[in-house]
Order: sequence, then C-alpha cells, then structure tokens
Amino acid sequence: MDGGVALFLIILITSFFGCIFGIYYLKTRQNLSMIEKGMNPKEFANRPAPYKNLKWALLLIGAGVGLFLAYVLDNYVLYSSFKNLRYHDEGRNVPVYFALIAIGGGLGLFGSYRIEKKWWDENKN
Repeated sequence: MDGGVALFLIILITSFFGCIFGIYYLKTRQNLSMIEKGMNPKEFANRPAPYKNLKWALLLIGAGVGLFLAYVLDNYVLYSSFKNLRYHDEGRNVPVYFALIAIGGGLGLFGSYRIEKKWWDENKN
C-alpha cells in the first residue's frame, strides 16, 4: 500500500470516529444542561414535528419544478439563441440546472416556513 493511501485511510477512519464521538459528546452536554435548568430531556427527545412531511414535500416539489424549468430553458429558450453559433457546446447551460434547482428548493422551504409561521401565529393565543 502506498504511503499516501495509508495516510488517507488513517485520516478518514480517525475523522469518522471523531465525528461520532463529537455528536455523542454534544448530545450528552445538551442533556446535562437541560437537567441543570430543571427540564426533562426525555420530553424533547420524541417531540412530534407536525410539518416535517410538508417541508420535505415542498422542497422536492420546488426542486422538481426548478429542474423542469431548467430543462425547458435549456432545450427550447436558450437552444434557439445558441444554435447558430459555430462552436456549439453541449454543456453550456449546466449552471442553469443547479441554479434553478436551488431556487426551486429554496422557494419550497420558504413556502413551508410561511405555512408553519401562519399556523403558529393563529394557535399562539
């Protein structure tokens, strides 16, 4: 085995176990600080997240719509403006796909936030 590969494996394994230890350590500290403040950590461990499915649904719908819009833009709108160029590059609009997926997903998460905030404001009183 080459020295670089061995060093990479050692760092990879050490990082993995360091992350596991860090997560466990931080969770333990959080529980201890909750006990010090008189709170029960078990109450917060299994709290239901009523809008988790809504958040995932809107995120994936937004990403799908963004991907579809990027496809339409790439193949119908932007293609007609670039088809007459002498050096036609097939990978010219890759950033459009990433940008519209991110924008669509962000809009989905923003919609989820607005729905949750509206529900909390109505049920606060």
